[in-house]
Amino acid sequence: MELGHFIGGSRVAGTSGRFSDVFNPATGRPEKTVALANRAEIRAAVENAKAAQPAWAATNPQKRGRVMMALVQLLHRDMDKLAEALSREHGKTLPDAKGDVIRGLEVIEFCIGAPNFMKGEFSEGAGPGIDIYSMRQPLGVVAGITPFNFPAMIPMWKFGPAIAAGNAFILKPSERAPSVPLMLAELMQEAGLPDGVLNVVNGDKEAVDAILDDPDIQAIGFVGSTQIAEYIYTRGCAAGKRVQCFGGAKNHMLIAPDADLDQAADALIGAGYGAAGERCMAISVAVPFGEGTADRLMERLIPRVEALKVGPYTSDDADFGPLVTAEAKRRVLGLIGKGVEEGAALAVDGRGFSLQGYEDGFFVGPCLFDRVTPDMTIYKEEIFGPVLSVVRAETYGDALRLPMENLYGNGVSIFTRDGDTARDFAARVNVGMVGINVPIPVPLAYYTFGGWKRSGFGDLNQFGADGFRFYTKTKTVTSRWPSGVKEGASFVIPTMS
Repeated sequence: MELGHFIGGSRVAGTSGRFSDVFNPATGRPEKTVALANRAEIRAAVENAKAAQPAWAATNPQKRGRVMMALVQLLHRDMDKLAEALSREHGKTLPDAKGDVIRGLEVIEFCIGAPNFMKGEFSEGAGPGIDIYSMRQPLGVVAGITPFNFPAMIPMWKFGPAIAAGNAFILKPSERAPSVPLMLAELMQEAGLPDGVLNVVNGDKEAVDAILDDPDIQAIGFVGSTQIAEYIYTRGCAAGKRVQCFGGAKNHMLIAPDADLDQAADALIGAGYGAAGERCMAISVAVPFGEGTADRLMERLIPRVEALKVGPYTSDDADFGPLVTAEAKRRVLGLIGKGVEEGAALAVDGRGFSLQGYEDGFFVGPCLFDRVTPDMTIYKEEIFGPVLSVVRAETYGDALRLPMENLYGNGVSIFTRDGDTARDFAARVNVGMVGINVPIPVPLAYYTFGGWKRSGFGDLNQFGADGFRFYTKTKTVTSRWPSGVKEGASFVIPTMS
């Protein structure tokens, strides 16, 4: 099966002559090919978007919100179909795939309130006969470049606010999991979106560079690795575009001596191994402070990790599935070997995992390291696999310094019963999203998502009110209606004095 693009309201075949295989990670075999767009195909999508955007922007925000309302209903209707397609290409379990869709759906629900977020301000009588008001207007044609690990959620995080605000959108999803973004575009059409407002163009670096260079694309949102985030941010800003980029992570969970250690262990298992660790908000570092705390935590973690069930998405009882590609598997296995080489204690070794009937799948069993130190490669690099590292700290201060001094600042958590410690932690830690007895602190759709330090480039976050701010610009109007008083020319800058 060959997948193309979605341009001008319908699926179209690729014309570049370049293709990439789309694998089923559980079997390790390619099941589809996806066309990789060239600059001409990106330009065709932009031309369609540019032609459709003015009329869409002129559509009142309430009607645009109704398209989002219709999309919510269609997402519920097609939930099983979307989840199956998502799992087949990513490898995550079906319940996790449905969670992927639902977290995107929640942002679409928020976008139903577009009229509220497009409102400006008004000041009557700001001066003699003078009123001042502001209005929010769409940027025009904007774009999103999204990763393989959330092929439903993150595209909706991007195109939902952008389109609800009156923009036309170019989506470049990951070529590793292209089916669901194409299905979402078709659902948007069914929901009443005019042709050309949402275009999906599959591709690789050539397509990304074409988006970065296109003069009609006014803004770009990206989620992926830090290296590519910095590249897109730097090149996009140099081209005069508005750019927000979210990169890698090394998320820590601090465990205090007074924490409920069973609760903390369960939280670490779900947050560390869910989706095979292929989440930018996965907890990959556990930081118990106090040797006794660490020993008791390890006593709880080891049997839980050993009991994890790994299998294909079709399995009813799998806790997580394979990694997305053979290269991802090789990289993760290499990092695990590096951890052993550098002296970390591999308490649970999942490298030899094999599943009958799926021997060619990209599976890695769960791994648990103890006595990891900050100078080790497995601590410094984002592994993006089913690997949890325990770094022992002597005190709360020692534990706090680890996320504070880390290059990344996406998410962080603390498990404690002490309110003073929790408040101090939330106030001081230099990380964008903080959990207190919550392992994966992804905010709900009416807040906003964004990391600090090397995890985020740009000054506005994803979804929430920031989503509308990023994809709009503010215009301020100062109006005066003469009241019969004639004045001569003035060469002094206007003031209200």
